[in-house]
Amino acid sequence: QVQLVDSGGGLVQAGGSLRLSCAASGRTFSSNTMGWFRQAPGKEREFVAAIRWITGNTYYADPVKGRFTISRDNAKNTGYLQMNSLKPEDTAVYYCAAGRASLRPSERYEYDYWGQGTQVTVSS
Repeated sequence: QVQLVDSGGGLVQAGGSLRLSCAASGRTFSSNTMGWFRQAPGKEREFVAAIRWITGNTYYADPVKGRFTISRDNAKNTGYLQMNSLKPEDTAVYYCAAGRASLRPSERYEYDYWGQGTQVTVSS
């Protein structure tokens, strides 16, 4: 099995930046995609970004394009989400996920493992 630990959340002012980390351990070789999702109070969990672990191909949800950057460090088995120009509407619990996600990296059901979540709060 795979274990994911996400971290790096916190409180920032609008326009600020934050970098989230996702450390993976265990039998990760069958998971070729790492993704980030977020869930705000009263809303459904939504896709943010994803990266193909081997090729580095990336995918982004429209609301974060141009502001967020997803990356990974293969040697450290860790993924990152750099969040710039943060807005109050970005406030949510952010979860990293891992899975094959061969066809639809933006869909929750494509992922097998999830981190515990890290809170991101952006004040106006």
